[in-house]
Amino acid sequence: MLRLRLRCRRAKAVASVGRRLGFRNGSLSEPRASGDDTACCCLSAAVPVAAAVRCAGGFSSVLAMVHCGVVADGDAVGVGPWAGSPPDDPRLDPQLLAHGDSRNVVDRFRYWREEAIREELRRTRCTLEVAIENWRHDLNIGSIVRTANAMNVECVHIVGARRWNRRGAMVTDRYIQIRHQPTVVDLVEWATSRSRTIIGIDTVPAAVPLETYDFPELSLLLFGSEGSGLSREAADACEAVLAIGQFGSTRSMNAGAAAAVAIHSWVRRHRWGQNPNSLQPVRSDD
Repeated sequence: MLRLRLRCRRAKAVASVGRRLGFRNGSLSEPRASGDDTACCCLSAAVPVAAAVRCAGGFSSVLAMVHCGVVADGDAVGVGPWAGSPPDDPRLDPQLLAHGDSRNVVDRFRYWREEAIREELRRTRCTLEVAIENWRHDLNIGSIVRTANAMNVECVHIVGARRWNRRGAMVTDRYIQIRHQPTVVDLVEWATSRSRTIIGIDTVPAAVPLETYDFPELSLLLFGSEGSGLSREAADACEAVLAIGQFGSTRSMNAGAAAAVAIHSWVRRHRWGQNPNSLQPVRSDD
């Protein structure tokens, strides 16, 4: 009886997701909106909602997609088919012009081919590089890759296992250069050959404040795993280890959030010219 009750609850939950996604009669024949390639792979025919859930990576993934706006709840994501005669521009994709573009890209890249977007980002990317230790298949890796794409960093290095959790990247890994470094030693060799300074981000006793650190232009920011932080080998490879100032009760920030703060700190220094040496704390908390 309990098993039947749980099945009924799950069926109702799946149907609810289907309605939020805009599907009628438990099928995907009439999608209302979608903004992610994972979900789009199910939108071509009348497919049961349960199959869409499986395709999207599970029921929780679909809920997350609805929650964060990847799948819209009411309003369409992206743009529809091009109205009128399409422009004569080799950067544009005929399929997207014909059927619309719901990808996770900024408006200026609407209808562009993937290769055209990658080429434009290569032309305008900054000099910052980012590295992430991948020993635990950390969910935060995808989030860090997404932030790196948003800031258009030159390269992201995955240190350790080659396979990494792409879920949080939201397909942004298609537009950024990603390299695999089997070990920290390999990463150090890469950085040395390109005159890059490896800077770790972690809350360790010897860390210096990130807020007043003057990032070198050729920086390589190194992040550890959620919970354990930088490995001993990685910390030893760093020119400096920086800590983000915290004033609450938690011992550490989420790794993805900390990476976003650190990456943007470099951006403020070298994109906006803000000199951290001129900053003074408003107050000091013991």
